[in-house]
Amino acid sequence: MENDQVLDALIIGAGFSGLNMLLNFRKLGFSSKIYENGSYLGGTWFWNRYPGARVDSDLPVYQLMQEKEIWNSFDFKERFPSRQELMRYFRHLDKTLGLSKYIIYNTFVTSADFDDGENIWHIKTDTDLSTSARYLILCTGLHSKRYIPAFNGLDKFKGKCYHSSSWPEDGIDMVGKHVAIVGTAASSVQLTQKIGTEVAHLTVYQRTPALAIPLQQRLFNNYERDTTSPCVSEWQYPDKTEYENIFNQLKFTFGGFRKNFYAEKFENVTPTERQKVYENAWTQGGCAFWMYGFFETFISQEANDEVYAFLANKIRARIHNPIKRDLLVPLNPPHAWGTKRPSLETSYYDVLNQNNVDIIDVNASPIIEVTENGIKTKKEGVVSVDIIIFATGFDSLTGGILDINIRNGKGISIKEKWRKGTKSYLGVCASDFPNLFWVYGPHGPADFSNAPTSIGIQCDWIADLLLEMQKNGQTRIVADENMEKIWTHHVHLLWKNSLFPATKSWYQGSNIPGKIEEPLCYIGGIPLYTEKLNSCTENNYEGFIIV
Repeated sequence: MENDQVLDALIIGAGFSGLNMLLNFRKLGFSSKIYENGSYLGGTWFWNRYPGARVDSDLPVYQLMQEKEIWNSFDFKERFPSRQELMRYFRHLDKTLGLSKYIIYNTFVTSADFDDGENIWHIKTDTDLSTSARYLILCTGLHSKRYIPAFNGLDKFKGKCYHSSSWPEDGIDMVGKHVAIVGTAASSVQLTQKIGTEVAHLTVYQRTPALAIPLQQRLFNNYERDTTSPCVSEWQYPDKTEYENIFNQLKFTFGGFRKNFYAEKFENVTPTERQKVYENAWTQGGCAFWMYGFFETFISQEANDEVYAFLANKIRARIHNPIKRDLLVPLNPPHAWGTKRPSLETSYYDVLNQNNVDIIDVNASPIIEVTENGIKTKKEGVVSVDIIIFATGFDSLTGGILDINIRNGKGISIKEKWRKGTKSYLGVCASDFPNLFWVYGPHGPADFSNAPTSIGIQCDWIADLLLEMQKNGQTRIVADENMEKIWTHHVHLLWKNSLFPATKSWYQGSNIPGKIEEPLCYIGGIPLYTEKLNSCTENNYEGFIIV
């Protein structure tokens, strides 16, 4: 079925990015719709149904901040909302603003072809639905393409297998079962601390230690502004009268969180004072230890080693078994800390202390195969399990985009364009692909920031640009190839001058076999990124060819 109407914009994905973009476009009077693969909105939170799933950005900054009607009429219950809380928020958002009438669910976009003569995108899906749009906006998210390693024998396993982001809606009964979790990223941390107390036995297969830091959860209804009751942490829930001021300040902090790095440089602060900075950030919980300490943590090995020593001392004191202790928090750091987005925990290390929980280091004892009854490793042989959970991550940042066969007017696909490396201009578009933008994707601040902050900045900028084009009667925009090279070089140079390159992570595609290792995140911080966008605008959208 073909939709005869040519939309102003077709948005792919109904997570925070897609919804933010949709709201911006509807306010401007642009005809726009979203195609969403899931059966409801929420993006990553629709899919991540696994036990213990929750966000690592705290309130009030993890929401659509421009929608005062929404945040003024909705009360979260937790500082770090669970998946259930976030879906309650999305349902409220939908009910209040009537978003679902602009969203086509259960629809996966398979291809998009640009018509050079008409300056229009023609989009096809896995259903019989197709449409045309002046602009194509990719809001496919960081983590939409799941990755499960190609283990030998996986198809022979007689138990149940699940990826953390494809959890059954009705859940899984794991009480009294023998369970394996492969991987140690955020979903693994959250799953481990949630199910470890109910399963008969849990085996965690670790390649890289999680090095998780304290969540310091807080329930909203436990807090009164002048209370003397016990606190979970030093964090305080702000009053809604403070929200607008808080939101306005986020674009001035490096990570788009409520606070910034410590004002003074690492080398200008005494070791004693630095310990106080670490202790304060640790006590605040959440991403504070990552983003409120010293910026030099990301560029100086000396600074990073000191931060790791503080962290290791804190965590190692909680782990009883010396073998587990050295596996989970080795004295020598496995990588520069903070060059992977840190996982947050409440009882992760307490659960790993339990006698019914084992850890297998797959560096020392690789997984050989999956058998009918479990997982076979080099040293341990077969560990029999009923359920295997793959917390093995995603083909992040570019995977969701490349899953769609996107071709420009010359018939060249974006996959072909990026065959030797990802290229972009301002982390929102690519040369040779007119009228195409993405949000919260490659070469933008992405996961090196608070998601709604960077998403809001990019969505507002794209909407303003397209509005200006509409006022001028312009219908085609494409990035200049030379400016694309300059931006891509800028992204690479920031990366090169940091501690990030030596760390194997999805930030640079290291987790996907055969994927080019390259910087995929912009690590210059929100203020510098905003400055670059504003400079482009102030110079008549320099770097774009607009007609």
